[in-house]
Formats: sequence, C-alpha cells, structure tokens
Amino acid sequence: MWPTDRLTRFEVARIVGARALQIALGAPVLVKLKKGEKFNPIELAKREFMEGIVPITVKRPLPTGEKVVIDIKKAIKNWIKEYGSL
Repeated sequence: MWPTDRLTRFEVARIVGARALQIALGAPVLVKLKKGEKFNPIELAKREFMEGIVPITVKRPLPTGEKVVIDIKKAIKNWIKEYGSL
C-alpha cells in the first residue's frame, strides 16, 4: 500500500489539472498574481500546489473497497522535499 503522506505522480497530475480547470472556469485564485503576469490557469494551479494551498481532497480507494483520505498538506511537503518542484 502506498503511504498516506505521499502522492503518486498520477495524483499530482490530477490535482494540478483539476485545479487548473476550476481556475479556468472562474474559481477564486488563492495565490497573488504578479504584476503584469498573464492569466494562465495551469501555472496558477502549479503555484498553488507548490505553496501547499490547493483546496482539493484526495481519497485513495483500497482493494478492500474502503477509501483513505490523504493529508494533502503533508503529502505536498513530502513531494517538494523529494522532487523539488513540478
């Protein structure tokens, strides 16, 4: 079983992609736009991920049928520690 304080690369891609779609559809952005920065939902979603403020919950299904809720803040910190960035 994958540890509950780690994210897979597939979960990271899904988190960033889902958040970028939310931003593109008008969800409030949780990071400040830099002066003169173009509105790019994917880059904004990546910045939110790197700052650990992504408002998304990850529920990982297990083979037994139960679901485990992942501590997203701790998992993002571990991802950054292990891989550096996106």
